[in-house]
Amino acid sequence: MKYLELSDVAARDMARAFDASPNPYTMLTTDFCYVGVNQAYLDVVGRERDDLIGRNLFDLFDGGGQGDQARENARQLRASFERVLLTGEPDHLALIHYPIEITDADGRTRIEDRYWSATHTPIRDVDGQVAYILQHTTDITELQNLRKRVMGDRDKATVTDLLSSNVMARAEHLQTDNLRLQSERNRLLDIFMQAPGFIAVLTGPDFVFQMHNEAYAELTGHRSLNGKPVVEALPEIVAQGFLDLLKQVRETGDAFEGHAMPVQLGTGPDGALRTRYLDFVYQPLRDGQGDVAGVFVQGHDVTDVVEAGNRQKLMIDELNHRVKNTLATVQSIAMQTARTHAEPETFAEGFQARLMSLSHTHNLLTRTHWEGAELADILTHETEAHGSMRILPNGPVVSLDPAQALSLGMIFHELATNAAKHGALQSGDGRVLVDWSIQDATVSLVWREIDGPPVVASEHRGFGSRLIERNVRHDLAGQSRFDYAPDGLIFSLTFPLERTAS
Repeated sequence: MKYLELSDVAARDMARAFDASPNPYTMLTTDFCYVGVNQAYLDVVGRERDDLIGRNLFDLFDGGGQGDQARENARQLRASFERVLLTGEPDHLALIHYPIEITDADGRTRIEDRYWSATHTPIRDVDGQVAYILQHTTDITELQNLRKRVMGDRDKATVTDLLSSNVMARAEHLQTDNLRLQSERNRLLDIFMQAPGFIAVLTGPDFVFQMHNEAYAELTGHRSLNGKPVVEALPEIVAQGFLDLLKQVRETGDAFEGHAMPVQLGTGPDGALRTRYLDFVYQPLRDGQGDVAGVFVQGHDVTDVVEAGNRQKLMIDELNHRVKNTLATVQSIAMQTARTHAEPETFAEGFQARLMSLSHTHNLLTRTHWEGAELADILTHETEAHGSMRILPNGPVVSLDPAQALSLGMIFHELATNAAKHGALQSGDGRVLVDWSIQDATVSLVWREIDGPPVVASEHRGFGSRLIERNVRHDLAGQSRFDYAPDGLIFSLTFPLERTAS
């Protein structure tokens, strides 16, 4: 479409012609604010130009009357405007009852019953997008009143009156059909707006938003979209390739389907980007000549499903990792126990005891969904069989990750088992003092046995000692020391909280 470039003089001449037209005209923005009116329009509505320019039509003329009738009047007019914006085509209101407020010469205001016929024409900008709505309004109040008189007194009607009456009857019939069609359109629009999936209609080479539903508004952060091209309305998606996909659909005429595609949208605080996952289709919209005129966007936000799947995969991978580690630990326990227990009976006893120790720590971790456990709880569970009054813990709260918890559980079990067989827990008066502290993210722990039998260091390290050293070195990335003092064993342990050995 070509646009004539006008000189300033020509533009002023056209403005004067517009104002001098005997037909009432007004120019509205796409949000229905006055940007221009001619004198004939001012005469019809009884207002001054300054009263209208920049004001919203529905703020000034709210439909007149009261209650449902006023709302219906305003709804019909607004629906006509919206059809122009949606279709880009002129829309006609053959007959609309729309009372207006009139100010008399004495300054008093009153509501005057008025009937109108209106044509609403889209005015496009240089890019072909609807920029304004031109309203041509005709006040047909006298004609409507004449029709009422004719219908009330047919015997006195003139031929002209009857013709006028027939014209009005046809106009009302047409208006009734329009209202029926509009009602059907409204039902479809309600379905569109309430659809659980997100929907939007984009038109033109710049993919301008014509309409979108509530789900789309929710997805994009309730921004102002209608009337804006994609690059302006959603600038963050351009570099993510979605504009290229829209161009591909427009150029090829083929639909595009995306499945669980990630998109970053500026819906966070201060426009921070947040990742959503979408199932969607870009469907080409064709005009009467079969050319692609726009794109229909429809889809569902599947972020919750994708994230749940990712969590499930992570949990399965973590479970697999834990099972492998646990089996490796069980295998090591079995092999080492077999080396130090020649008889099946003693092997079974030692092996079962260590498996129970492992089970105790697993139970603790299960309570916290394997997020970790506290040092004091691990000590209590591993030594409770020896009596709570004989194991005396003292230290601050220390939270351990699952790997640290399992290793420390095995260490406490071996220490308690050794104390029951050879140390302080062998006699009725013996006790164990367990003290720990934290400094610079490092745990320092001391296991001190008192009031037990004299301690004599063994010439050969048993499996328990080797298991402890292995856990300290490989799993806790720490250091340990056994001191066989005459009055009781002292075991010292230090390890970092922030890491474990691989």
